[in-house]
Amino acid sequence: MEAPVMSSTCETHVVDNQPPEFAGHDLWADDIVLREAVEREGAAAFTGRLQDYARLAGGELLGLSFDAHRDRPRLRTHDRFGHRLDVVEFHPNYHAVMNAAIGHGVAGLSWQQAQAGSHVARAALSYLHGQVEPGSSCPLTMTHAAVPVLRREPGLHEWADKAVAPAYDPRNVPIGGKRGVTVGMGMTEKQGGSDVRSNTTRATPLSGEGEYALVGHKWFFSAPMSDGFLVLAQAPGGLTCFLLPRWRPDGTRNALRLMRLKDKLGDWSNASSEVEFDDAWARRVGDEGRGVATIIEMVMLTRLDCMLGSSALMRMALAQAMHHARHRSAFGKRLVEHALMRNVLADLAIEAEAALAFSLRIAGAVDRAPADEGEAAFARIATAIGKFFVCKRAPAFVNEAQECLGGAGYVEESLLPRLYRQAPLNSIWEGSGNIQCLDVLRALEREPGTRVALLAQLESASAHPAVARETTALRGQLESGASEEAGARRLVERLALALQASVLVRAGSPVAELFCRSRLGGERGLVFGTLPPDAPFVAVIERALP
Repeated sequence: MEAPVMSSTCETHVVDNQPPEFAGHDLWADDIVLREAVEREGAAAFTGRLQDYARLAGGELLGLSFDAHRDRPRLRTHDRFGHRLDVVEFHPNYHAVMNAAIGHGVAGLSWQQAQAGSHVARAALSYLHGQVEPGSSCPLTMTHAAVPVLRREPGLHEWADKAVAPAYDPRNVPIGGKRGVTVGMGMTEKQGGSDVRSNTTRATPLSGEGEYALVGHKWFFSAPMSDGFLVLAQAPGGLTCFLLPRWRPDGTRNALRLMRLKDKLGDWSNASSEVEFDDAWARRVGDEGRGVATIIEMVMLTRLDCMLGSSALMRMALAQAMHHARHRSAFGKRLVEHALMRNVLADLAIEAEAALAFSLRIAGAVDRAPADEGEAAFARIATAIGKFFVCKRAPAFVNEAQECLGGAGYVEESLLPRLYRQAPLNSIWEGSGNIQCLDVLRALEREPGTRVALLAQLESASAHPAVARETTALRGQLESGASEEAGARRLVERLALALQASVLVRAGSPVAELFCRSRLGGERGLVFGTLPPDAPFVAVIERALP
């Protein structure tokens, strides 16, 4: 009897019914919503620049991001001889990503080319970057937002100029030896958190004009590898803003001690830390006692970037879900051909479009604010509204996209777990949800122009009956002043939905009608995938990702 012939390949099965790699995507060509919003908000002149970065981000930078994320930053407090170092080490891919981002203007374009549309273009760059490596968006955002604060002080012009420069230099050396710098922040302390007026860090005046010595701590010291930090401390005249550099003007190391890095849920590629100041040298920014007023413009810009970051996470999660659904089959047909999956994907697509359109509408208002009081007031309050709502939507959105991939969406190689860990961050950073809602109430009470600006935006789309009905109801509440703290979240949620609807209606978006039916008209449940059965699912999906 002959022996059986054994297979030499040792293969047990053939791999099929799997989607191809999501790689090499042109994030500009794939995103008609982004292209339309950039043109609508006046940044068409920057199209070529955005196209270049979109191709780079969707290809090379997406590839680099995996190691930048997996190999987390490490703190080195001392060298082997016992000397203090207080440096953070990163994977080389992180530096490559930062170099590309700063070189292409993600941090500085608004200030490098101060022309019509530059804030919108910079916002679009931030949105593109946030899709592929959102952790590095933290130092990029803070560097961008710090510039108008630094420019207020004549003695800090070198800092402002080098924060704007398209040059990334990660070396830990004094500013005089660098072409470009990054700027971090240190606002909150252990005993206060968002209540920064309870800060205890002390600032004692020195003999030099505007120079102080700081003693105290910060509970969250963002991007501790930065060259300088905007911090709040108690000066003799009250809570004051300071620039605290890594190096003193005399070329010696400044007395900031990095105690440990935060072990965070997500945002793994970026470092956050706890720090102590031991007579650390700092330069005052603005007047004593005006710390919060000094940084308020910075806060508005960083809150806008929180919206953009959440919109970016939504966009990438949606793209991953659609890519999978178009190539994976189940029960005899592709996932995207199943009616219920189409409902889920279309609902996600509408949410993502509204988030981006609203974010870039605010970026346009920031652009126009210097010459338009109404737009300045709109930007002031809409950032708090959008920061609350858009950032709240991201975690549920990304989780729904994970479900579209099933178990594969829970595995690191799919990218979705990284996006899911990142998703809650923007709702917490720069003031959690309650802080945003209280800020909206405060603005409505103390700054009447914000109420006028909100109603003007809503009324601009009042030709749509659903927007008109909601505008009438909101006008009555806003003008009566009946905005109790306990009901602030509901008010801000309604404002956010109405504002998103108004932006889509004014833009003539093909999804505007379905957004109004589902979000304002109540033809939708509490979870994604509950759009009315007669919705144009195929057209919505094709618009989201051709």
